[in-house]
Amino acid sequence: MDAKSVISHEVAVAAGPFAPGHLGELTQLVPFEMVDEVLAESGGTQQRIRDLPSRVVVYLLLAGSLFPGIGWKQVWRRLTAGLEGLAIASPTAGALAQARRRVGARPLRGLFDLLRGPAAGIGIAGTRWRGLLVCAIDGTLMAVPDSPANQSEFIKHRSNNGGAGYPSLRLLVLVSCGTRTVLDTVFGPTTNGETSYAPRLVRSLCEGMIVLLDRNFAVQALVEAITRTGAHVLVRVKENRRLPVLKRFPDGSCLSRLRGVPVRVVDCEITVGTSQGRRTGSYRLVTTLTDPHAHPAAELIRLYHERWGATRGRTSLSELPEGGRQLLSTG
Repeated sequence: MDAKSVISHEVAVAAGPFAPGHLGELTQLVPFEMVDEVLAESGGTQQRIRDLPSRVVVYLLLAGSLFPGIGWKQVWRRLTAGLEGLAIASPTAGALAQARRRVGARPLRGLFDLLRGPAAGIGIAGTRWRGLLVCAIDGTLMAVPDSPANQSEFIKHRSNNGGAGYPSLRLLVLVSCGTRTVLDTVFGPTTNGETSYAPRLVRSLCEGMIVLLDRNFAVQALVEAITRTGAHVLVRVKENRRLPVLKRFPDGSCLSRLRGVPVRVVDCEITVGTSQGRRTGSYRLVTTLTDPHAHPAAELIRLYHERWGATRGRTSLSELPEGGRQLLSTG
């Protein structure tokens, strides 16, 4: 049976309670035609009629990410809650597990590749800055089920009560800052640090982007790799990092080099006002945007602060007299 006839067969199976649209908002965000396409490409479409069609299992897996704290039977109930009065399957936990294994991970990866990107809403504040798509790379730890397969790949970390928690993986994500949509992601064992995974995200960068990074990612090789894609970098480095001063600009920044990459260095102080008071910290920012007229230092400080700032509020910029240093105050 070829792919087209398989898809037609499944559409016929899903003409009842699982017809397009019956599974609620998920089918509006991820159309059933898209799911059928990735199933056909990955070989995940079932070859015979089932109570749990592969298309429906994909939506079950998507719904599971929305309700990570409950079991799969409860996820199934929530997914099918709008189908009251229709004849639907009432699968056991074992049947749901078997269906998930049957479909596998490949269709989900295919969906991710189809859906990832900055998404609509290009006019949303923070999406672009001076014509550049504003992106950021950041990482986190994520718990995974305590299964033998996961235990063989991921380690357990100590929990707050002193005992061992669930196995954890390290997730690194490239996001569009304005829409907060995912452009790319990688993950793996926590035995490897964030900087070991970051180079794999460079594949999704291109000209017309600026990538914001915290000082954990201020690695020479990563900055060089990003620059080769045509994207720009704005990264915080340690304040005592020694960088040669090649030229000083009127806005207080200076021209320097990170080995073979020309960069500008901007020293600044950021004052953050919270309910507990005001706190000022010193920052050293490095960017591959070397023209101080096209990309003023004060705007670069504001851009970095808005991405990594701990509070929201009105911001104002002013220059400190000593050394052309910049001050960003948030109240």
